[in-house]
Amino acid sequence: MSTDSGTVDDTALPQSWAPLSTPPSIGRILVVDDVGGNVSLITALLCRDGYLVSSATNGHDALKAVARDHPDLVLMDVRMPGLDGFDACEALKTNPATRLIPVVLMTAQQDTEDRIRGIEAGADDFITKPFNAHELRARIRSLVRIKRYTDELDTAESVIVSLALTIEARDRSTEGHCQRLAAYASALGRALELDGDDIAALHRGGFLHDIGKVGIPDAILLKPARLTPDEYETMKRHAIIGERLCGELRSLRRVKPIVRHHHERLDGSGYPDRLKGDAIPLFAQIMGIVDVFDALTTARPYKPALTAARAYEELQIEVRRGWRRADLVEQFERLGRENRLPRVGSRDAWSD
Repeated sequence: MSTDSGTVDDTALPQSWAPLSTPPSIGRILVVDDVGGNVSLITALLCRDGYLVSSATNGHDALKAVARDHPDLVLMDVRMPGLDGFDACEALKTNPATRLIPVVLMTAQQDTEDRIRGIEAGADDFITKPFNAHELRARIRSLVRIKRYTDELDTAESVIVSLALTIEARDRSTEGHCQRLAAYASALGRALELDGDDIAALHRGGFLHDIGKVGIPDAILLKPARLTPDEYETMKRHAIIGERLCGELRSLRRVKPIVRHHHERLDGSGYPDRLKGDAIPLFAQIMGIVDVFDALTTARPYKPALTAARAYEELQIEVRRGWRRADLVEQFERLGRENRLPRVGSRDAWSD
């Protein structure tokens, strides 16, 4: 494994559970790789940041180490003899005692299907080898923070929040996006006098609508410019990937249509299924409207944020194009102009 030149000192490498210069540790990390050099480099890097690091050379030993040491995060190669990283990850994620431990899979492959296999096994994130040391440290720091958060909670809501925060940790430009969509969609649902279960589904859908982006390569997801046509086609797969990730969980039955169809348009020009009119589920239509609003009012590397007033104008343009239901857009705009939309985080868009 290679890293940025000079980033890692491979001399005098610490041993398993190496002592720290400044206790206490900020977290326990289990590194699983059958290549000793890789383990040594990662161990040196993470110990320098204050983590306690242990290691295993295969999936079977990793499961034993997790049961014994209760790490805050598992960083695991996918290709190992015996039990590989995919199967070990699935074993951890299907065990109620370990399913909330973040698992980051290391792979040299950029193939999307390989990522999907990892996601279906329950992986929380991926690192591509050769890795960037700064990126590795940032991702581990974010996921350990999420682990500490979920340690305080043990409900379905905590799982949903942790999944959402994992995605947002990958892209700073979308920070707070899921929380805002959950709040906006719930507010619109209440204004439409939907029942409590419907509003709960919208709230969960706000957090999970883009869960499929976990399966999109970072080179596309984090690109600081507009996507090429081919890249956009890859990005569009997140709706299908997201539905697959929801699986057959009964608790997400009402959320799955949101995840798959929130990019559909009434005239059939959306994706992934080009649904038209009322064939698009109501919850997905609601999520589509608030998603567009938040995208317009959030600054991205390739565009500035619009004011809320300007975003409402853009939504009305989409109504005239035949993309959105006029009554839903009008109700959402009314909420905003009457200051009845939740203000999640600091947003310059509100000062219009």
